[in-house]
Amino acid sequence: MSGPLTFLVASPHLQGEVFAGAVILLLEHDRKGALGLVVNAPMRQTVQDLLEGAAGQSRPAWLGGPVDPALGWCLYQQPVSLPGEVLLVPGLYMSSSMDVLTAVMAGGQEYMLVLGYSGWAAGQLEEEARTGTWVWVEQDTPELLWNVPHEQRWDDALRRLGVTPGTIMPGGAQA
Repeated sequence: MSGPLTFLVASPHLQGEVFAGAVILLLEHDRKGALGLVVNAPMRQTVQDLLEGAAGQSRPAWLGGPVDPALGWCLYQQPVSLPGEVLLVPGLYMSSSMDVLTAVMAGGQEYMLVLGYSGWAAGQLEEEARTGTWVWVEQDTPELLWNVPHEQRWDDALRRLGVTPGTIMPGGAQA
């Protein structure tokens, strides 16, 4: 991935258990569709609750979205130099490899284990953006993930655009 990180920030008017108040790290977006991870929805289960051999890993796991919750993604800060590691921007790597996750945990660095993902069919995300469902926030650094508490990420992401959350009107921009 090159260029800035793109976060999809749910419109204040978006309702529903999964996406209301969501901040989604967009990983892929092309003519075939889009894929992203919700990055502000901690689960009740911890990493050690979910993985054998993860004793002492008391940080929460995260719900990345409603699609394929058995699929895990690891977001982390420093490279571990193993196959399957993808640099998104300096300070943010991603992998779905269990070997990478094990190395990240053993190294003691900051990370997020994200289960499942959010997906859109071809043209679906564009239509949702056109109708005002999502606000797009581009960032050159992963500061929003590592330096902002999860319960403040939605407000903080909107404020980075100079937007006060309550001032967004439903309906989106129409040309």
